Amino acid sequence: MDKRLRGGLMAALTTAAALPGLAGATDGYFPHGYGLKGKGMGGTSIALAQDAMGGANNPAAMAFAGDRFDIGLDWFSPHRSAERDGAPVPSLNGRVDSDSTNFLVPELGFNKMLNPDLALGVTVYGNGGMNTDYPQGNFNCGAGAANILCGSGRLGVDLMQLVVAPTAAYKLAPEHSIGIAPLFGYQRFKIEGLQAFDGPASSSPGNVTNRGYDSSTGFGVRIGYQGQTGPFSFGAAYASRMHMSEFKKYSGLFAENGDFDIPSHYGVGVAWRSAALVTLAFDYMRINYSEVASVGNPSTNISQAPLGASNGPGFGWKDINVYKFGVAWQATPALVMRAGYNHSDNPITPRDVTFNILAPGVIQNHYTLGMTYSWNPGSELTFAYMHAQTNSVTGPSLIAGTETIRMFENSFGMAYGLRF
Repeated sequence: MDKRLRGGLMAALTTAAALPGLAGATDGYFPHGYGLKGKGMGGTSIALAQDAMGGANNPAAMAFAGDRFDIGLDWFSPHRSAERDGAPVPSLNGRVDSDSTNFLVPELGFNKMLNPDLALGVTVYGNGGMNTDYPQGNFNCGAGAANILCGSGRLGVDLMQLVVAPTAAYKLAPEHSIGIAPLFGYQRFKIEGLQAFDGPASSSPGNVTNRGYDSSTGFGVRIGYQGQTGPFSFGAAYASRMHMSEFKKYSGLFAENGDFDIPSHYGVGVAWRSAALVTLAFDYMRINYSEVASVGNPSTNISQAPLGASNGPGFGWKDINVYKFGVAWQATPALVMRAGYNHSDNPITPRDVTFNILAPGVIQNHYTLGMTYSWNPGSELTFAYMHAQTNSVTGPSLIAGTETIRMFENSFGMAYGLRF
């Protein structure tokens, strides 16, 4: 095996082993894009081959990406709040803001052309964003000081999902390629402050909250196609559901005895390059959150089945459509400027607002800017900024009165790309 290929694979695996917890709740709990170039264009990537992040976007793109190594870091800052009003007991009303507002999200990709038609590589990426940390506040549910969900102490969750995706891409013809990426996943999770839902409300009392970190592993696959015709390029990609092992420490919380799979998703994209060195891109993506019971089961199922049961309550997330628009302009031979817009459906309905105090993934509109500067033919720096405007959901509380969850986000990232 080529020394550069071996070195790239080892760097990717070493980085994966050292990655910290990740956060990135934008399109539900998926990031608005993967790769800083795509993030600067609203997340568009399916029809483009700009970097070595094909394992997260479209593995077929690696056949056109060339020999390269990409590594980056994104500062992600979500701001979440939850409040309750209208409860007949005043001590149940109030507002809290999550203290967890700063996260670092790494990315890494490597690609090597073994011959003009065959590329092998690896992409390392992460999901997350159900990371909340609410102080106890001034609530009292009848037994002294409590958090907003009537538990003791701080309330919050920490979910990290890491995926390592080796890639293989092959050109069926000079302008058409197919690709495949086996997906190897690792998850880490903990929750605190949910004591009010332990006991009789759970199928496994004692395995609901404050059990520390638990982890699970699993696998899936991503396949893709990319083609070019004149100034147009097209792409399509599908990622299967990633079947993960169960969180045993939280078998009394998540439906199906602690199961928390990563849902399937798919997308199509088109890009157009003009003679004026402007590229316009559009992606459509569908994320099937409802196929995972612990995510998609309605929270109101708590009146029919206990937490942890196969038909037990979940977060009630619905499947969502995501629309991504991006533009890039080659301003000079060394400088590319980017902008984009990303709009997603809101997976959370008013019915499920109480459970989603823990995971308020209500963001819908994202606005992005980006640029890449190349100071020589082999090296480049990419920057990307994203602002997601405030969105909220209000609905009937499972405790009393009504509740509102609210969120806005900012991110800024930098990536280094090496072409060889």
